[in-house]
This record gives sequence, structure tokens and C-alpha cells, in this order.
Amino acid sequence: MENIFFDNWQTIWRTLIIGGFAYLTLLVLLRISGRRTLSKMNAFDFVVTVSLGSTLATILLNKDVALAEGALALALLIGMQFIVTWTSVRVSWFKKLITGEPALLFYQGQHLNAALKHSRVTREEIKAAARSAGFDDLSDIGAIVLETDGSFSVLRKGDERSYSTLQDLSTPAKRGK
Repeated sequence: MENIFFDNWQTIWRTLIIGGFAYLTLLVLLRISGRRTLSKMNAFDFVVTVSLGSTLATILLNKDVALAEGALALALLIGMQFIVTWTSVRVSWFKKLITGEPALLFYQGQHLNAALKHSRVTREEIKAAARSAGFDDLSDIGAIVLETDGSFSVLRKGDERSYSTLQDLSTPAKRGK
């Protein structure tokens, strides 16, 4: 009963160090695994949700974890989340590093094979995205984009000037093809 609120400083430092490295490791692994792993949830929502839930369960169930250690772990996760989001809003290269960029997968009737392969998306998934958006023919589609949260955006075929949301994406026309 003596370590309910505080055990010792060594365990506090261990929680701080291990918590920081575990959080960064999870973020790196999620970025390496690609945006399809997250499917509709950005990396930070996913990390915070899973980490906070796991930490809370550990605090509640593991008798070897003192309240001070658990509280520090939760504060560390929330603090790191704040730092990452604060920085990504203010530093554009950091935001690109953390969240990635949307990928143009289908453009003006063409499957962009290199982008499909890089994003690990099949032509069947492109067809499924088209059907989900209410299209029964790919010839009616101007572009399909894999968003950073793993969802697909499907744009109706039309005048290329109307595709203002594609400005920052690399398209065959912009590459001179």
C-alpha cells in the first residue's frame, strides 16, 4: 500500500524516457506502414486514442505502476501530441513529414500505376471508390485521390481548370505528359 501515489524517482524517469521513445517509435512505425493503415483516422488521433487507453488500463490493472507514473505517462502523451500538432500547424515541412500528402491515383481516364503501386492500392479499389461515390463508369471521373486519412476523394470529369483542389498534386499534365 506504500506505493499507491509515489514509488521512487527512478520509476518516474523510466516512465518519462520509455514513454517518449514508445510514442516516437509508434509514430515512425505508422508513417512507415503508410496511410492505409490508419483508414479514416490521422496518425495523431490514432496514437493518442490507443496510447491513452492502454496507459489508463495499465495504471488501473498493473500494481507495479504508481499513480504518479501513470499520470506522468498520460501527461507526456498529451504534451507530445500538443507539441506535434502545434508544430505541424506552424511549420509546413514538419506537417508534410508527419501527415504526408494526398496521392493522385486516377487522372483523366488513366490509372497512375506508379502512384497506385507506391500507395498499395489496386485497380479494384479504384473501381470500388468510384462505385461508393455513385459512379458506374470510370469515364465519368476526372480524378481519384487517396487522402492522408486513407479515404478516397472522387472528382467528376470536367474542365481541368475546375480542379483547383488538385493544384498541389502532381498530375500527368503538370509533368508534361
